[in-house]
Amino acid sequence: MARRSTPLLRRLLVPSPSPSPSPSPSTPLAGAVSRRTVTYMPRPGDGAPRGVTLIPGDGIGPLVTGAVRQVMEAMHAPVYFETYEVHGDMPTVPPEVIESIRRNKVCLKGGLATPVGGGVSSLNVQLRKELDLYAALVNCFNLPGLPTRHDNVDIVVIRENTEGEYSGLEHEVVPGVVESLKVITKFCSERIAKYAFEYAYLNNRKKVTAVHKANIMKLADGLFLESCREVAKKYPGIQYNEIIVDNCCMQLVAKPEQFDVMVTPNLYGNLVSNVAAGIAGGTGVMPGGNVGQGHAVFEQGASAGNVGNENIVEKKRANPVALLLSSAMMLRHLQFPSFADRLETAVKRVIAEGKYRTKDLGGTSTTQEVTDAVIAKLD
Repeated sequence: MARRSTPLLRRLLVPSPSPSPSPSPSTPLAGAVSRRTVTYMPRPGDGAPRGVTLIPGDGIGPLVTGAVRQVMEAMHAPVYFETYEVHGDMPTVPPEVIESIRRNKVCLKGGLATPVGGGVSSLNVQLRKELDLYAALVNCFNLPGLPTRHDNVDIVVIRENTEGEYSGLEHEVVPGVVESLKVITKFCSERIAKYAFEYAYLNNRKKVTAVHKANIMKLADGLFLESCREVAKKYPGIQYNEIIVDNCCMQLVAKPEQFDVMVTPNLYGNLVSNVAAGIAGGTGVMPGGNVGQGHAVFEQGASAGNVGNENIVEKKRANPVALLLSSAMMLRHLQFPSFADRLETAVKRVIAEGKYRTKDLGGTSTTQEVTDAVIAKLD
């Protein structure tokens, strides 16, 4: 039966050579065939609502996380939030928050203010270490309709998230002399390199660039480079190159379109991702996330400005775009691709239209006005 049905199916799908005009692309059948040939096939139970731990955070955090909640409700996304109050001046992340993230596997958070100099340690770093969120990813790209100095920017910065200068190993040797240890291990270096190349392979990216300072830190950054080179040999179809971090920053400002995927140790990644975000449109529109073997935390991609200032908070003019796009990343991570596409498309339509933009993008809109515009653009 199957052998007989195959030629019949071909005759039905392939136009006959008759002189009658073929169906125009606007007909329903032709449109359906041209739009999609293979549909997304969910597994049984994939549509069950998923719990997400929500940390509004400090400064503009409650404004932008509130915007995300409104958009999720408007498109009936299959997620529900468990909200916890966490602030940067707390001594530690409360145990119940860690337990919630472990249970849900996914967290969405606003910025947490980190005291400068003395005081409590960074809760952002605590979260990364406690959950072993070893890879931080920031996608810096041009948004249609948003003017920038450079075109064709589409950079993914993948940063090692658990060691390096952020190891937190500091002490005062004698009064007036402080020692801070930079820890680089082969295990963590190989792990982040594998993630970068795997990301490039799965997303059809062509090149991975390792950022380093091995000309000065020959052992620490030398070990990082050695690990990247070993992993690169396993991906012959992906171009691999290396660049010193100071030259990297200069090249980012001069010719950012030359970069594709960048893999970096901890501190360099923080600097590079913020530079790349500034080039591509600003920190208010760049999504990002932190991922480990079992958990993921999504937040504004670039750390600069993720808490904002009192003036922005009082006037409620925080830009929600970065966290909305991070939420689209979260929806894809949760295997809800159609909801992610709807959200991302709506945000891009609002940006391209240009009517509703916050001050950092040259407009005067409030957070709520941008949120309402995104909801109105949802398909």
